[in-house]
Amino acid sequence: MKKVERINTIMRYINNRSRFTISEIMLEFNISRSTAIRDIREIESLGMPLVAEVGRDGGYFVMHNSLLPGVRFTDTEVKALFIAFMATRNAQLPYLKSRQSLAEKLLGLISTNQQDDLVLLNQMLFFEGTNPHNPDLLELSDLPHPMLEKLIQSLLIDNYLWIAIEEEKAIKPYSICLLRLYHEKSLWLMEGFDLEEEKKRIFPVDRLADVKPYPPKKRLSQKKILDKLSKQAEEINLVFELGPTAIAQYKKYHPLKVSISYTNPYQSTAILKTFVHADKPEELAEMTNWLLFLGEDIQIREAPEQLFEALQERVRGMVK
Repeated sequence: MKKVERINTIMRYINNRSRFTISEIMLEFNISRSTAIRDIREIESLGMPLVAEVGRDGGYFVMHNSLLPGVRFTDTEVKALFIAFMATRNAQLPYLKSRQSLAEKLLGLISTNQQDDLVLLNQMLFFEGTNPHNPDLLELSDLPHPMLEKLIQSLLIDNYLWIAIEEEKAIKPYSICLLRLYHEKSLWLMEGFDLEEEKKRIFPVDRLADVKPYPPKKRLSQKKILDKLSKQAEEINLVFELGPTAIAQYKKYHPLKVSISYTNPYQSTAILKTFVHADKPEELAEMTNWLLFLGEDIQIREAPEQLFEALQERVRGMVK
């Protein structure tokens, strides 16, 4: 890491802590004691109000109610931020309206030459979903569900939530502990622990009608939830090995909950172990499609009989 980049990173590191020591700086940035001390002195010379504490457990802290220096970006950091904005332009992400104002503020922080570089990048780089005739155009279909931001604001306060889900022309309430929020196949999904039925459920955000905090008195503790989930853990019933071609396909797309373990140091072979609900036609069809997508470079060691039958049926249909 170059010195300018390291100084900027250390300043952000310090800003986010009430107290730090030279040893912590040495360990965090893998630098010598003399380098750490020089960097701290240079940061002080830039105007950051640091106060040294004397004694065996002494260290530094940032003086309160003092004006801190503005964050400065290197050329590489500016380009990285800008390209990140471009790459997520058509990705149904929350806070899309704020992204435009962030880009404008970023442009206001940099020089004219840097702005010219970004204009050129905007003209030359294209990502999936970008309109080639108007790269700045945001299609209406790319906007996320309007409840997504409200959901995120709620879970930042507390992940115990009361939600209302649209189901077959009716709205059904659920009390959940939200475990994770993720994006898969162009859909935002909530994985939560149903506090009433005490089991895991997945809800599409597109069907979310309302979200509110859940009363503290009626909730299970996080420890009890994890204990119940561990007891409900599904046994592995699908095991197969992947060669290099299948691994390349896996990297292009794989279901969120499916992960591989490499079986050699060169990461050219791997093994995958998971669970598939053989009695659920939709999940069985999805797994069948994905295995065919991986191609011939897989060897199935264990699988439900229904999955073998579905694969054979699909191949017979392709031959016809």
